[in-house]
Amino acid sequence: MSSSVQKDCVAGILKFLEHQNFKETAHMLERESGLFFNLEFFEEMALKGEWNEAEKYISGFTKLEDNKLSTKIYFEMRKQKYLETLDKYLMVHIFARQEYGKAVEILNNNLKVFAQYNSGLYKEMVLLITVDDFRKHASLTKYGDTRSARASILKEIKKAINANPVFLGKFRVLALASLQMANLQI
Repeated sequence: MSSSVQKDCVAGILKFLEHQNFKETAHMLERESGLFFNLEFFEEMALKGEWNEAEKYISGFTKLEDNKLSTKIYFEMRKQKYLETLDKYLMVHIFARQEYGKAVEILNNNLKVFAQYNSGLYKEMVLLITVDDFRKHASLTKYGDTRSARASILKEIKKAINANPVFLGKFRVLALASLQMANLQI
């Protein structure tokens, strides 16, 4: 099947799924096909702090090693997830050990891969786990609250997504002139 025909078919199916309010299925098809990236859906996940889900979604379109912009996208998402976990560790003393463990896990499983790109930055991330308040670190004094930090990092991620050639032509589903959703009935 030619890529044009495949793209038209997926676009039609996505329109149908949206029309039928099958949002999760539509997002799964977007991710699995890699043809149409829903920036609004990605933004919603990021602003809610659903970093694992956001990374799973974006992985259908680009991989960490695809290019520098993709690496930046993954780094910023994982860094924010790490900082939010550290923030919980600082704020919640009852579950402090659990959050500390999560922070160490994120550091080792999600951020360590970036050491090959910038070992100094990774070392700084490691040091953050040892300080009382990471906001006192020179590069994080403007971190503020989680909500505004998410909005700020989302701006940086969106810039990288918009500039990334991997996403070229994947931002919206074009309507198929020959496909009338009103005629599709189950």
